Order: sequence, then C-alpha cells, then structure tokens
Amino acid sequence: MTTATVVGGGPNGLAAAVALARAGVRVTVLEADQEIGGGTRTLEAIVPGLLHDHCSAVHPMAAGSPFLRELGLDRYGLSWRTTEIDCVHPLADGRAGVLHRSVERTAAGLGRDGQRWTSLFGAPSARYDALAEDILQPLLRVPRHPLTLARFGAPTPLPASTLARIFRTEEARALFGGVAAHAFRPLHLPMTSAIGLGILTAGHRYGWPVAAGGSQAIADALAALLADLGGKIETGIRIETAIQLPQADLTMFDLAPESVAEILGDRLPSRISHAYRRFRRGPGAFKVDFAVAEGVPWSNPDARRAGTVHLGGPFAEVAAAERDIHAGRLPERPFVLVGQQYLADPQRSVGDVHPVWAYAHVPHGYTGDATEAIIGRIEQFAPGFRDRVIGYTVSPTTEFAALNPNFTGGDIMTGAKDIRQLVFGPRITLSPYAIGIPGMYICSAATPPGPGAHGMCGANAAEAALAHLGSV
Repeated sequence: MTTATVVGGGPNGLAAAVALARAGVRVTVLEADQEIGGGTRTLEAIVPGLLHDHCSAVHPMAAGSPFLRELGLDRYGLSWRTTEIDCVHPLADGRAGVLHRSVERTAAGLGRDGQRWTSLFGAPSARYDALAEDILQPLLRVPRHPLTLARFGAPTPLPASTLARIFRTEEARALFGGVAAHAFRPLHLPMTSAIGLGILTAGHRYGWPVAAGGSQAIADALAALLADLGGKIETGIRIETAIQLPQADLTMFDLAPESVAEILGDRLPSRISHAYRRFRRGPGAFKVDFAVAEGVPWSNPDARRAGTVHLGGPFAEVAAAERDIHAGRLPERPFVLVGQQYLADPQRSVGDVHPVWAYAHVPHGYTGDATEAIIGRIEQFAPGFRDRVIGYTVSPTTEFAALNPNFTGGDIMTGAKDIRQLVFGPRITLSPYAIGIPGMYICSAATPPGPGAHGMCGANAAEAALAHLGSV
C-alpha cells in the first residue's frame, strides 16, 4: 500500500492528508504541537469558557473552497455562521463603508459608487464557484474557465491605490482599501488589488462566515474525516532533521520554505535550498484578545452588527500605515482589524462578556508593545471601550512564531505576497509544490494560492503528488 507522511497539522497539512487518504494512500500526520490546527486553533482565554481564535478567524475563502465544499464536513460538526453585516470600515466623521454579502445591498449603501461596485463585483461573485476553480490553483496553468477568469483578472495587476480611484466616495475607497490591506503590502505596488478582489468576490458569494465553536472546528472536522479514511495523527512530534522522517512513498511539508530547507539540509538540491533560505518574509501581526463586557461601544451603529471592523480611516491613511510597516516603522495610527465573531456564534461568549479579537499590522519581527496603539485605535471609533475591558491577552510577533514557526516574525501570511511569491510561491517554477526530491512536496501557505483556511495549498500539492505516483 502506498504510504505518506505529512509534516505539520495545519489546515493545509490536514487537507493534503485527506486528499491522499481519499485516493487510498495510508497517511500519517506528524504535528509538533500538542494539538492540531496551526493558524485555525481556538483557545480558551481570559475568562473560563471564553473562546478566542488564535489567528485565522473569518473564512470567506474557506466557505467557498472547492476542496472543502466537496468533503461534506458538516457530517463532522463544521458549520458556518454569519453576521448581519460582514464588515464595516468606519470613518472619523461617522460615515462608514458597509459590506454585506449581497452586492446589491452593499452598492445601495455606497451612493454614487453603487454602480461602480456592482460593475466590479456583480458578475465575478455570481460566477465565483467557477472562478474559484482557477484562482485557487497555481496561476500559470491553462484555466478551466478562461472568460470568467479574464473578466475577474483584468484589474488584479493594478495597485490598490490605482483601482481605488474608480470610486468617488471615501466610504467605497476605504472599504476597498481596508480589504486590500489584508495583503500586508504597500498599496501603491502592483498586484495589491488581487487579494482584496479575491476576498471581496468570495465574500459576496459566501459571506464572511465564522466556524461555529471557533476556527478549531475546521481542523477537527478534517481530522475526523481523516480518521474515517484510515489516516492517523500523532501530536508532539517535532521533525528537525531528515533522519527523523519515517520511510514513506510521499512526504508532504506543511511548513515554511526555510524550515523545509533546514530539515532536509544537503538532500535538497542546491538551487532550491538557496531559494527556500532566501524566501522573503512580510510584515507582522501584533494581536490582542479582549474580554469585553457588553461588547464594543462603536459610535457607528452598523459596526455593532458587523463580524469584522476595519480601523484604518480613509484610504490614504490605510496606505500610509502599510508603507510604514513595510519600511520597518510602527505607524502612529496602525491599521487594526477587529473581529466580533461572537455576534455570529454566541456560544463563544460567557454571559454578557464577549471575546473581541484584534490585531494591528506591524513591521516584521516588531519587538515593541502595540497594545496601547490598538486600544487607542478602537477608542477612536468606540469611546468608552477601555472601560468595558475586563481583561486581555497579548500575542506579539514573537509569540506567533513560538506557537507556529510558519509565522516567523509575526508573518501570518507565511511569506511576503509580492508579485513573484504570489504567482510562483517560494521559487520560480511551474511546479510550486515539488521540492526537487522525488516524492517530497511543500504544501504550506507559502505556495499558491496562499494564506487562508481553504486547504487548497494542501489539496493542490496532494494532486501533484498523486499525479507523480501515477507516472512512475
């Protein structure tokens, strides 16, 4: 029987394991931590019973993942929950860009920019299921739906700052800019529109849902399916050298490229080792989880009903903050994302005490304390917030790396998403998952299509591995 070892039990490692097991491969997952999940872990913190997502929290790309959707993970306890409003980007004067799952409802709130929003997102979101079959694969391949991909892809090479100019209102520009800033890139650079367009299009099809009970439910559902398929998971097994790897026909690494190079050492072809060791890292995240009595007192009423709130001010302010972190400076007003997952999933709360998830974009490896900057940013749009906080825990960039080595320096994107790495992954190749050793593959978020709990990096890598098996 064909055997496989998967190193790393994050969503991509688990997705690769499930894809291989479905094909009849006997799979063992080795996870260094005592629990699986990687960036999808959910922790009980501050108050007993209060549930906080460690990193990945809101999942438009996962809900629309072609791979996850075909698995029937609802049989294993995974269910999606959505809020009435997906995202709000408030402005200092009380106005806000308000994102709904419905393109039409979003457009109706954007005034004279409504038609432009509809023109940009209406057709692609209606065809998102077909579009996802292409954009969640390596980009340099023959597309399955070329016309749909061409229509969606036409504006993706543009800098977000250029595409934002099609909008006349600050609400629409800020709303788009805040989502584009998920790329952790200066918004004047080419292709910074791509990630924002992808998230918004997926969201208009599937909303911005959370997993009931916490993001851990995604990993747990994949693990339960894997067990039904005969696969095994062993936790507390840290692989540091090649000699520790079990004998297997296939080995999949849900690890950052530099970790793969460190483990394999001289076994890795020199050109690939060189590329992996020079893998470029992006800026970091500094996260604070709050326990908040009665929730956040947002000045904007829509923000009180939104699962996600982007605190960045007008587009120019978001762009300035992203330039600063890329230059190694903490902005005076950092871009802060606030998650109110409990609005969709009340079981995460304890009585009237609610978990509020927040992080700021900071420079890579930032060693300072951004807690007060985050609290101050929230206070700007929710006066009195500080008085409602009954406790908080801090996750600086170093702690992200300690809990998940893929997030070195707080880089929760697993690598800078510049043009080269967004298109090719950790090295320039048409086979982004192959690492130059027969039967060995990398399947982490460093590979296309990149970060998110969609599992497509793992599923794509498993498909490449199975194709290799079929050819030998």
